[in-house]
Amino acid sequence: MMKIKLKPLKICLSLLVLMTIRNLVFAQQLDLPVQTDRWEIRKDGSIFWKITDRLPHADHIEMSGQKVSLWLQYEVDAEKRLHLKRTVVFPTFRMKPNDTHSSLMQVIRDEELPQIFVDGKPMKEELFNGHQLKGFSNVLTGIRLDGRMEVYSKTGEKGLVTMKRTLFPAVSQPIAIEQLVFVNQGLKPVRISMVHQFRDILIDTSRAYLKPHHIILRSAASGKQLVKPGDSISFSISYQAAANAAATVDIDVLAEESKRQARIGEIAQKLQLITPEPILNTAFAFAKLRATESIFNTKGGLMHGPGGLSYYAAIWANDQAEYVNPFFAFLGDDLGNKSAMNAYRMFATYMNPEYKPIPSSIIAEGEGFWNGAGDRGDQAMIAYGASRYALANGNIDSARVLWPLIEWCLEYSRRKLNKDGVVASKSDELEGRFPAGDANLSTSCLYYDALISAAELAPLLNKGVKTQQAYRKQAETLRLAISRYFSANVEGFETYRYYKGNEVLRSWICMPLTVGIEDRKEGTIKALFSSRLFTSDGLLTQSGDKTFWDRATLYALRGILSAGETEEAMAYLRYYSRRRLLGEHVPYPVEAFPEGGQRHLSAESGLYCRVFTEGLFGIRPLGFDRFNCTPRMPEGWNQMALRNIHSFGSTFDMEISRIGKNRMRISIKKEGKVKQYLLKNGTTLLLKV
Repeated sequence: MMKIKLKPLKICLSLLVLMTIRNLVFAQQLDLPVQTDRWEIRKDGSIFWKITDRLPHADHIEMSGQKVSLWLQYEVDAEKRLHLKRTVVFPTFRMKPNDTHSSLMQVIRDEELPQIFVDGKPMKEELFNGHQLKGFSNVLTGIRLDGRMEVYSKTGEKGLVTMKRTLFPAVSQPIAIEQLVFVNQGLKPVRISMVHQFRDILIDTSRAYLKPHHIILRSAASGKQLVKPGDSISFSISYQAAANAAATVDIDVLAEESKRQARIGEIAQKLQLITPEPILNTAFAFAKLRATESIFNTKGGLMHGPGGLSYYAAIWANDQAEYVNPFFAFLGDDLGNKSAMNAYRMFATYMNPEYKPIPSSIIAEGEGFWNGAGDRGDQAMIAYGASRYALANGNIDSARVLWPLIEWCLEYSRRKLNKDGVVASKSDELEGRFPAGDANLSTSCLYYDALISAAELAPLLNKGVKTQQAYRKQAETLRLAISRYFSANVEGFETYRYYKGNEVLRSWICMPLTVGIEDRKEGTIKALFSSRLFTSDGLLTQSGDKTFWDRATLYALRGILSAGETEEAMAYLRYYSRRRLLGEHVPYPVEAFPEGGQRHLSAESGLYCRVFTEGLFGIRPLGFDRFNCTPRMPEGWNQMALRNIHSFGSTFDMEISRIGKNRMRISIKKEGKVKQYLLKNGTTLLLKV
């Protein structure tokens, strides 16, 4: 991460001790295991693994640019040797059949790379004329992550040659780059060379969509071989997709790395979380990056994609419309906002007078759609996300574009109300992996929240008082129906059944808390934190099962914070953040387990950030320049802040300070001016920026 100089927040030692004690108490109550960090946070905002013991260890990480995604599976064995498998994904180079999973991909293993020689000896052992050619060992010393992967090692005689291997995707071109820099730390010159390689992999039209594709692997050297003491030499290997070999571009590795660093810094500068806890601040910064980097420039426009070697150049009603787009309305990233608007426009093209459902997913750069799970409540997802986005983004022209889609999706959902007054749908966002009945709690809660947002949006767009009143009345009626239909005693907890006939606890019982329905708050939170659902890796999708999805855990944490149970939520948020950032699988929130092998799908990172913006800081958009704020200051903190917020048509900072035992001060800083507000703990304030 780019280093950012920030004014430190001062907290006294006694409060830090108190906070630590409370953390341990809540951790014990939740039966959380003791964590042993593998990684550490550096001063520049990166994380670093100093490789000493606890080997072997393996992990994976994904990094994305507008035309490429780079998936790295890495293992450090017991001898501290690196085993690296690179999968390069090119979303705008399509394969047959041109469906959801048809991005061009190529796996490159270590043995396929050009050999490197140090003083005539190879860095890896190989057979030569039937004999084993002994080489210098390459011993790893550390790995650093900051939006790039840097792998540090030592080789050569007595390990006096150090190597830094840096891997990253290009920002705007279909290129991934691997750079190797050797430094001679010894007292005598060392000769270092790399075998030149140019490899053209032709993907012909029997597999490629519309036209042949080429993947070009090309090495480059600095032109010298003799490295004096204290001097360095660099090599690079690029992985590039092109229509033909002649269409490949010359690569300036340093320029491309500079562009990647600039993009990382651009994201880091916006919407900064400032708390007394570095783990939370750093996890938030990494989540911002993963949520925002995964935007692909396709023939259908900018499309945010989950990634994970499966989901590129495509959008979903949940991942994009519901999860990450409302986050982009706070971040203010230009590509993020453009991708959000493009996603909603794409969904809007499927509106129809017969009110047939909008597809769950638009795929293949916008050329097709997927609706294999039927109506998953997608219209409620879209209306929820689009209405929140329109309000928080603060741009009336964008809101006017979104209104017809919001209105259509709300009407679709109204027409799907069953005789009990809740929304019927064929499945939910888990697409039949777990039972969802004929009407599920999640869909009705999303529809309810969308009605509330639409009621606030309607008068701003001159849609009349009748429209506003109609949406408010529908929301009130739906809230009562949700209570009647879903309220139940499930496994001894006074909470919600997820669908009619549901007799076991489900993680999505958290949904009412996220939309302001707190009638069964106490029983719901007890159920969520009970041993039936709660595990060291988050909430189980269903009690008695082993499956977990981070998205449910992140919704639950946001809901519990919004409901005012701050200390319980923070105890697990701290644990979760540390596990995902510094533990065994880092540095982002994950999708699911066992499905997908805990892929770092990008929209989950947006949900992590929303735990803070909507949960901890309690921001609820109400207009183009105003929002309700219900901050939840954890015990042991005296200050917290969100800086460089790009939302509600403005750029501003929001700082919250504790005043005595029962009050807080909110400071809104904008264009050199400061507005201050006092409020009691747990109360809500309407703020205008």
